[in-house]
Amino acid sequence: MLRHEFQPGRLVAGLSLTATGVVFAGDAGGLWETPWFAVVPLIVGGLCLAGATATVARGIRRRGGSESG
Repeated sequence: MLRHEFQPGRLVAGLSLTATGVVFAGDAGGLWETPWFAVVPLIVGGLCLAGATATVARGIRRRGGSESG
């Protein structure tokens, strides 16, 4: 298996999209009632958090690479 670098921004994006899917799957299954417009803050908030996470991770990688190289 090929190795690849860990990308925490993609992890956060995937977790937020999975959480949105779970929320709406629970609504479809009749476990609870979710308003249709709840998808907007879940997706937008998750993608903004993922972007911030990716930016911080990139800054840490750049800083760590310049000191050791």
